[in-house]
Amino acid sequence: MTAVFGHSLVAQVPLLDVGRANGPLREGILAAMERVFDSGRFLYGPDVTQLEQSLARRCGARHAIACASGSDALLLALMALGIEPGDEVIVPSFTFFATASAVSRLGAKIVFADIDPVTYNMDPGQLSMLITPRTKAVIPVHLYGQCADMAALNEIANRHKLSVVEDAAQSIGAAWLDRPAGNWGDVTCISFYPTKNLGGCGDGGMVVTSDESLEKRLRLFSAHGMQPRYFHKVVGINSRLDSLQAAALNVKLTMLDQWTADRQENAARYHELFHEAGLEKTLQLPVARSGATHVWNQYTIRVPEGRRDALRNYLAQNGVGSEIYYPHPLHLQECFADLGYRRGSLPNTERASAEVLSLPIFPGLTADEQYTVVQRIFGFYAQRQSIAA
Repeated sequence: MTAVFGHSLVAQVPLLDVGRANGPLREGILAAMERVFDSGRFLYGPDVTQLEQSLARRCGARHAIACASGSDALLLALMALGIEPGDEVIVPSFTFFATASAVSRLGAKIVFADIDPVTYNMDPGQLSMLITPRTKAVIPVHLYGQCADMAALNEIANRHKLSVVEDAAQSIGAAWLDRPAGNWGDVTCISFYPTKNLGGCGDGGMVVTSDESLEKRLRLFSAHGMQPRYFHKVVGINSRLDSLQAAALNVKLTMLDQWTADRQENAARYHELFHEAGLEKTLQLPVARSGATHVWNQYTIRVPEGRRDALRNYLAQNGVGSEIYYPHPLHLQECFADLGYRRGSLPNTERASAEVLSLPIFPGLTADEQYTVVQRIFGFYAQRQSIAA
């Protein structure tokens, strides 16, 4: 593979470059933070209210409640829904730990579901098979920036009177059948971790709902269950988004649509480069399903035949960053051993964990950098063919 695409190689391609997107906004973010600092309104200030209103509008929901992290958003959602010991909550195993740990913290039973091997999202067929009289909720995760099949999942959940919690930590701005993430479930959870599509300057999260009673319960549980002051109706937690974070996020929110377009353009360029290199016959490229608005939090390829780790090491040696989301599925984690899952329990999940590799796709990634990524992958396979010959 030579530079037939009009690109040249670069020495280093980072997996992420948060500073590259933040740089042009630096003065605006600092000015917004300075206003908060001078006001002294570090909690429950107008910047938080502005962010809540903006996120509610983007999700097509009536309410958004800011909190301290995406992990807290999941916990608060389940608390507000009344999940308790003895209840069962169905979650995917192929996701970040927080999706399942929120269930465990409330003493409820985690029931792991397998995934669709193409989208990596919860398989609706699996959901149908796992429901029991004790099932109270399901948490579909919109993984890598693409919504789960919410029409199918909601139909099943509604039939069985299950609450639906959308985990949209990686998928702000995504949509399914033209309905945005955040508009399908009873509650939706969003993360502002710095590497997310809308990332803050630290931890932060949001819970979104159109249900008036849930909105009140979410605010109550996020403030120690206190209403009015020093009178506690329930045992809640302390989970607030501070005004400094909200101020920065309000500035960054003005760029979200452009950043999403950049990610979509980067994904399209990867597809073109991989096909020009003939690598689509060797690797499984990610798929944006018909009906989905994919926001590409990750561009995740699958590397078959047990070569994923070797490829990742080769890329690292040649200056290209990559990451595995996620190398060890949750149903096989030591802390969940008492649930009784074994290797082979969720075959699509386990196969994905052994094969997936995420490549750089952040806003500001250059065409030359993307060419370098694809060229290095081409070089890996060319080297192996040469050794085999």
